[in-house]
Formats: sequence, structure tokens, C-alpha cells
Amino acid sequence: MDSIIYPIGEFIEQPFSEQQRREWLLDILFLPKIAEAVIQNLDAHQLDMAYRENGWTVKQVIHHLADSHMNAFIRTKLAITENNPTIKPYDQNTWVETSDVANVPINVSITLLHALHLRWHELFSQFTETDFNKTVMHPEYNIQMSLWYMLGKYAWHGRHHVAQIQSLRDRMHWQ
Repeated sequence: MDSIIYPIGEFIEQPFSEQQRREWLLDILFLPKIAEAVIQNLDAHQLDMAYRENGWTVKQVIHHLADSHMNAFIRTKLAITENNPTIKPYDQNTWVETSDVANVPINVSITLLHALHLRWHELFSQFTETDFNKTVMHPEYNIQMSLWYMLGKYAWHGRHHVAQIQSLRDRMHWQ
């Protein structure tokens, strides 16, 4: 079951390096194109299939990526402009149940991801190692999260959800 939930494994934080920074920045930059490719040619029935038992549908996963990354972008801006701000948690499971997720076509979230990731990539690209040490406070987990951690986590997060959809495509033998 873990390989279905975490087809690329769980996120493991890495120490700062220019090589790792470049890799994660590319993940941020190219996620929208990769997400768009993994849903290409799926019909409405396929989009409404869950990637695992009791999991989210493909449609919910794509909308979740947009919701999650919008929140993370705002958290990034807060971290770079304020001193260790406390962020607002949200319940991602209830967010995927809202009417916009049910009724708005996923191409809207794909378009949003293209614009958002272009801005996010530009922002992250300008950060120094000192900037990456800036933090936000996550009250739900009572931890400080650095911008370095957030870059890695969301680079992984995009690849993680794309891999879940690809895994479903592979298991269902969808072309």
C-alpha cells in the first residue's frame, strides 16, 4: 500500500547545496507541464477514479495541487517579507470536497499552476542561502519550516502527486 500512497517515497529533507537547489527549482518550474501531460487524454470517468482505495480522484489531486501550491506560494512570500510569521493551516481533505473541485474543469487548475509556478520559480531563483534559512511557524505541527525545507517539500509534492496519477494510469493500462 505504501508504494501506491508514496510511489516516489516520502520526502527526505536534504542539506543545502547548489546542485540540489537547481534540481528542486526545475521540479517547481516543470510541474505544470508534467501534470498536464499525465492527465492528457483522460476522459471524465477516468478523472473521477481514485488513484487508490479511499483516495482522492485524479480530478481532486489536480485541484489539490493548485490549492496546496497557492497556499505554499503565499507562505513563501510571508517568510521572505516577515520575521517567522505564523501560517494558517487548512484541512486539505475538506478542500477537495468543495464545489469548485467538483464542478470546475481541471484545465483551470492546470492553467493556474502554469502561472503560479512561473512566479514561484522566479521568487525561489532569487533567494540566497541566507534567504532559504528564513522560516514560517506551522502552528498545527508546532514547527518552524525554512524556505529551504519548503522548496524541497513542494518540489517533492508535485512529483509525488504526478506519480500517483501515473501509477493509476499504469495499473489501469491507460494510454
